[in-house]
Amino acid sequence: MFTGIVESAGVVSGIEAEGTNLTFRIESALAPELKIDQSVSHNGVCLTVTSIADGSYTVTAIDETLKKTNLGKLATGSWVNLERCMPANGRFDGHIVQGHVDQIGICTNVQDVDGSWLFDFQYELGNEPANQNVTVEKGSICINGVSLTVFNSEADRFRVAIIPYTYEHTNFRNLKAGDVVNLEFDIVGKYLKKMFAGYR
Repeated sequence: MFTGIVESAGVVSGIEAEGTNLTFRIESALAPELKIDQSVSHNGVCLTVTSIADGSYTVTAIDETLKKTNLGKLATGSWVNLERCMPANGRFDGHIVQGHVDQIGICTNVQDVDGSWLFDFQYELGNEPANQNVTVEKGSICINGVSLTVFNSEADRFRVAIIPYTYEHTNFRNLKAGDVVNLEFDIVGKYLKKMFAGYR
């Protein structure tokens, strides 16, 4: 389990195809602290560390993960947001994040508002329906592994505000209109929606 508080940004230094899977080599300051078989969130996707060497480590994403997330769009030099699992005695600084991406979304606009940034996202994308996912005003959303608060919540779109610290320490600083992001919707909201759907 994760909290959506990004610990570090990593850089993809290599990509190797293995059948329908992709193995990514990630350079990160976290590498020396990791262990093989450890789970790490990569842009909000929980992946298992398979090797560690010389300030980098590898993880493998299977075909299903590549189809449902933005990991298949990563290239050498891409930045990824990293978070290790929450320790049992840790604090919930963000919200409950499973590392299981619900669907992708598209950044539709970025606005610099003199001290922070507003990002707009849409998540019903033609052949990629909203899958009954919802946001609520002032509710939580996980975007590329970052826990954020929703506002301007609509049926298939929403907005978030990014403070300078988050902008500088995550890959939000590279995000632009048209880019694909990973979305994990609030687990509490998903359960409530499913429960109430049974009463219709």
